[in-house]
Amino acid sequence: MLKKIWDQRDIPVILRRAEKGELLRARLPYSDENRSWLQNGRRTAPVWISGPRYWEIPKAWFNDFVERALETFGRVYVIQPYREQEKCSHACLNAVGHECQCSCMGRNHGVGNDGSWFEISETFATRWGDQMLACRLITIRTR
Repeated sequence: MLKKIWDQRDIPVILRRAEKGELLRARLPYSDENRSWLQNGRRTAPVWISGPRYWEIPKAWFNDFVERALETFGRVYVIQPYREQEKCSHACLNAVGHECQCSCMGRNHGVGNDGSWFEISETFATRWGDQMLACRLITIRTR
């Protein structure tokens, strides 16, 4: 699904990467003006990566890119890393019976804490899942 969105050529796409020092990657519908549109009068010039066909731009340009893409194209795909947060409780993780009233719906019932859970209190434990990529289509608001 993400590859299909990245490869389409009608809607701008911005890939926000998580690691320190990594630049944003952007794709725009073709125009001879894409370099100047991205640069938007700044000193730093965007870098065209010709093999995979995308632009690299500084992370600081993210919000500006999204805002201007909405103004110009009416919509933009944002691909970004996220980590799902799981919530459970000490009582559920250490349960003995089958009754579960926790938000995990029994998935973590009685499995104990293997060290991946941060137990905040007797009634709340949390942990973060693996980092994945999520995609959302942002469209301009109509009033």
